Amino acid sequence: MLEESDVVIIGQGPAGLQAAIHASRRKAKVILLGRTRASSLYRAHIENYCFLKGPILGEEMLAEGRSQAQGFGASFIDEDAIEIIKRDNLYEVITEGGRHILAKAIILAMGVSKKGLKVPGEKEFIGRGVSYCVDCDAFFYRGKTVAVVGNGSAAATGALTLASIAKGVYLISKASDISEALRRQIEESQIIWYKGRWVKEIVGGKAVEGVVLDNGERIDVEGIFIELGAKGAIELVVRLGVELDKEHFSYIVTDKKQQTNVPGIYAAGDICGPPFQVAKAVGEGCIAGLEAAKYAKKKGGI
Repeated sequence: MLEESDVVIIGQGPAGLQAAIHASRRKAKVILLGRTRASSLYRAHIENYCFLKGPILGEEMLAEGRSQAQGFGASFIDEDAIEIIKRDNLYEVITEGGRHILAKAIILAMGVSKKGLKVPGEKEFIGRGVSYCVDCDAFFYRGKTVAVVGNGSAAATGALTLASIAKGVYLISKASDISEALRRQIEESQIIWYKGRWVKEIVGGKAVEGVVLDNGERIDVEGIFIELGAKGAIELVVRLGVELDKEHFSYIVTDKKQQTNVPGIYAAGDICGPPFQVAKAVGEGCIAGLEAAKYAKKKGGI
């Protein structure tokens, strides 16, 4: 079933929540995807935010922001976005639970991944078997055996993508934070799922040859994809032509209206680059929410 929305916001951190508040106040129909606890603010203590006496728990700030957004009419779907497809002059967003949402405007506010496995062999084999993007590098491993490590939707969907390309796929998850729909797909596939296990070392010679798990077991693989958390902005927009910064290719380039080079796609917060501060995320979220609502209004009915 295809749902409809004026604005879909991907990310429930400070940028996404502030965008939702302002877009909803402009009478736009707003849907937020993601999980609040995935925000880097969730476990932080804030004491340098203007007007608020700190330290304040980030979890409390996010809960209040969510409550405000809901109060102005925004809807929340606590699922990660796994794909964005251009449909004429609209965008179809597909979630890990199999929901399809047609939107006039998209705001990318899922932050950036600042975590690697931080295990021996990881840095040494980057580009020689270690990858952080299934959508970017999957086809280099056609007919090979690979491992995917991670607990969230990025790892799960990455493993499913690789299952149709690679000879064999191992999914390694210490815990699992995915939808039942994704879980069923993995269990019905040929993916070998190591539940409750983690990678403690990546081994090889000139390239990756295997991974060692935290129980000492070695799995022979020719590549390992490190996919921690939800799908990042780069994976989601790589096929849409959204411009990235030319120095790191890690951040989305926007103008002063938080508009990307692709009409109808906006970005706010850490995904737009440093400084990684709540105040910056909130400010950019405000602008993105206002501009996306204005853009959606000009588009008229879906």
